[in-house]
Amino acid sequence: MTIEVTGNQMDRLQTDIAKLGAVTELKLPKYGSWPSTVHQFDEKSINVLKTALAARRPALLRGEPGTGKSQLAHAAAVALRRLFVYEVVNAHTEGQDLLWKFDAVGRLAEAQTIKDGDDKKTLLDTKRFISPGVLWWALDWNTAYDVYRDSQYQLSLPEKPADWQQADGSVILIDEIDKANAELPNSLLEILGNNAIEIPWLKTTIGGKANIPPLVIITTNEERELPAAFVRRCLVLNLDLPKDESDLVKLLIERGQLHFGDQCFPEVRKKAAEQLIKDRKIAKEKGVTPPGQAEYLDMLRALSVLAKTEKEQSDMLEQISEFALRKYPVMHDK
Repeated sequence: MTIEVTGNQMDRLQTDIAKLGAVTELKLPKYGSWPSTVHQFDEKSINVLKTALAARRPALLRGEPGTGKSQLAHAAAVALRRLFVYEVVNAHTEGQDLLWKFDAVGRLAEAQTIKDGDDKKTLLDTKRFISPGVLWWALDWNTAYDVYRDSQYQLSLPEKPADWQQADGSVILIDEIDKANAELPNSLLEILGNNAIEIPWLKTTIGGKANIPPLVIITTNEERELPAAFVRRCLVLNLDLPKDESDLVKLLIERGQLHFGDQCFPEVRKKAAEQLIKDRKIAKEKGVTPPGQAEYLDMLRALSVLAKTEKEQSDMLEQISEFALRKYPVMHDK
């Protein structure tokens, strides 16, 4: 289904695309459990975000863990000054959970405590056991907040950017969708195609043609194959690390400079990158997930705290690299 674009929406769309075209490096503030950091955009990332906005299709980011897939979604929200909401998918996540979650156990427990004379209808009102999901927050913050405020089942309250209004739009991150069953991706596309949600308890529909469609970013670590029909309706970006060893070392050193340039010495950053290359080879030979950019930055973060001189950091790197990089069983000779 194609969502019609109004004049105001087109103006906002062009403004957002221009914002993305002007950004290269961005400081990301702390968000919930996400620490503050710096994000560096590359040309492909910028282009897939622009195309996702223009085509009104989800962007599916593929790549091994630690390549910055989730962070790209947060960075897009900060660059566009949009509301950022996210759901980390697990094996039990259903499409309904992206709309709202219902505390059936809590409602049953409440029913068992009702006494004669209590207002049963009010106490067991469905709205008291509902927690809005990411799609609800993204499409209509106000109704989601009203339900959240009055519910005893409060799972999360997204942080709004300063002076944010619903007309400013949102960015939705659906993280690690490959952990879900096949029904979730397909149900997600149906909801996004309508850009609207029917809320039975409120007897109303939120979103619709007047709403700016959210920018939807979906990530997968390729643990499970996604439905072909779902993939076809997404824009796909493969965030792979360079296969050439010299290119990978160069990339890692640049990222290390970006995040810890004033805390970790250049030779130490290079030595850490070279060590990661060695351990990636071993991991691949063993058929396990190789360490990547995330592990590399973890090492530099630890070194910046544990040691202050170049020699101290270099010596400490040799001691901690096995904890950060060798995440596979090591067989010892008896």
